[in-house]
Parts: sequence; C-alpha cells; structure tokens
Amino acid sequence: MRYLSVSKISRLVGLSIFSLSLSAAEQPSAESLVGKVYLGGHAMYLKTDEDRLFNANANSSIDHASGVGVEGGYRISELFETRLSYTHFNPVAENHNYDLSSGKSIALDLLYFPFKESFYVVGGADVLDVEESKLSAALGAGYRHYLSKNMALYFEGKGHYQFDDNYTDLSAKLGFIYYFGTQKSEIKRSEPVKSTPEKPVAVVAPLAVVAAIDSDNDGVFDSQDNCADTPATDKVDDKGCTIFTERQETIELHVNFDTGKSVVKTKYESEIAKAANFLKTYPHVSLTIDGHSSAKGSAKYNQTLSAKRAQAIVDVLVNEFGIEASRLKAIGYGESKLLDKNNSAAAHEKNRRIEATVSTTNKIAEKR
Repeated sequence: MRYLSVSKISRLVGLSIFSLSLSAAEQPSAESLVGKVYLGGHAMYLKTDEDRLFNANANSSIDHASGVGVEGGYRISELFETRLSYTHFNPVAENHNYDLSSGKSIALDLLYFPFKESFYVVGGADVLDVEESKLSAALGAGYRHYLSKNMALYFEGKGHYQFDDNYTDLSAKLGFIYYFGTQKSEIKRSEPVKSTPEKPVAVVAPLAVVAAIDSDNDGVFDSQDNCADTPATDKVDDKGCTIFTERQETIELHVNFDTGKSVVKTKYESEIAKAANFLKTYPHVSLTIDGHSSAKGSAKYNQTLSAKRAQAIVDVLVNEFGIEASRLKAIGYGESKLLDKNNSAAAHEKNRRIEATVSTTNKIAEKR
C-alpha cells in the first residue's frame, strides 16, 4: 500500500483552527448538554488511498473526493455522545479526464469527551461508497467551538480502514451543529454592592450640530454610507454601494477534420487562439471539448477517432497556448450526434468536427 498525501488536509486543518480562533463564546457545561438532541450540516474532503482504482487500468487512480452532508446526534452523558451522518460526495480521478459516479458515506460514530469540553475522540463504522460500497472502521479526533450555548462549529479528522481491500482513506470535516432545547442557567454569584457617596452632577453644555458630510460625493451621507470612496462615475444604492448588472460572455469553438484524420488544420489556429484567450481572461472557467465523427466506418472506430480529435484540440491549447491541462476535458461521441444524417460527402464533412461552448457571467458597474 502506498503512502497517502495529506497536504490538502493539513491546509484545511490550519485554516479551520485559524477561523475558530477569530471569535469566542461562553462554552456550555457538559452537564447542561446531557439529553439534548442536535442537527447539523458539514463539508467533507476525502483523500483516498492511492491504490483505489475505478477500472482495471493501473493508471486509473482515484485522487480524492469532496462533498456535503447532514447529521444528527444525542448527548448520552457528560463524556459520551452518539452521531449518525450522511455525506454525498463526488470522486475525482487522478488525471481529471474521467467522469466518475458520485459516492456517499453513512457513518455511525461514538464521540468521547475526555475533558468534558470541546476536544473529543471519535470512532465508529462507516459504509463508504467510492465506486463500490464497503464497510470501513473509522477513528479520529475533533474540536468543537461554541458560538453560543446552542450553536457550535467543529473541525474533525478521521482515518478510515476498509477491511475487504485493505484501503486506508483520510477525511477532514468542517461542520455546524445546533442543539435543541434551552440550556440550564448557570448560577453566578455577585459581590455585595458597596455604597459610595453621591457626587455632584456636572452640567454638560449642549452639543453643537455637526453638518452632514458626503466625502465621496455619491449622494449618500457618510453616516449612512456602507461603501466609502465609491467612484464618482458609478450609480449607487441607498447605502452608497455601486449598483452592478450582470453580463454573460460566451465563446464557441468549431473545428472540422479530414476523413479518418485527427490532425488540426492550420486554418483553425485563429479559432483555437480565441478560445485560449477566453480561458486566460477567465481563469476560473473550464472547457470540455466534444469530438464527433461521420457515419462512415464502424461505430467502434468512429468512437476512437472522435476521442482523438477532441484530444488533439486539448493538446494544442496546452502545448501552444499554455492552458492548464486540468482545466480541459476531451470527450469522444463517435457518430452518436450527427448534425446531418444524409449519406453524402457534404454531410460527412459537416459531421467530422469538434464542438465546445463555455460561458461566464461578469458584473458590470452601472454608470450615472
């Protein structure tokens, strides 16, 4: 079994600890939580064992999975709590060029609070479905940060061991829970009030009226302006913030091929360059290249040829324009999506193609 990389999980641990340190709230006593039920939700990142494969190919490793879920729990005693959770996640292949089926996790855990406070140890059974459903044993630890006496955030890390295939997976969860029912009030003793001699009350002169100020000249006074230094050319709302409208930007890519070929012709370089510039302008956008063939030849041959055509466009975008391969996906559809079903040279030429369409939405500031 190969070692698992946990760099992403480490970064999530650090971020979560930092976030929880930004605020503090009075923690309820363990006694006040006994008998209480809670519900919550969470986000989970699962770093899968590198020996997990989604088919017989040795290079078909599953890299990781991420998703969200819900949970419910019951505080049995000051030391123990039980929890049932469900998580739906999407596995990702190591080479990012395959669409894997979604998975899920159904876990029954027992939480142990050794100090009757926020830190806990967790263990239990987990039906982990990554391409196939198998039972795993899980063990880990977590920390709960109370926002109030009924609400809390938590971070948790666990290791999962699957007995049938000897897989070891690691998971990290960041979640929110809410306890139902009022907490017991804690008695606070106050010091006796000492009487002090009365002091003469000073007479305060009336305050001068301060003139309303609009520093950024947007028509909203500073006392009501939530967005300082708004550009003078922007239209603003009653809070002094710029009003935006959304505009959709779209790029379409169409390339045709010679019969039985997957070589990209030089006359299409300008079209591919437009797609590359769009991807560089919007680095958050990914692109799927759909490859197609005509109906000439066998269906199996056409399926392979269409995939090669789609991959040829991906290679041009990566090698000639520097687009990251992780943002691109090549899919071959063979002869399953013919544009023209006639058995003619013109129809075959029209069907030998790749297609790609991607859109993104921009926010544009409205002007005065």
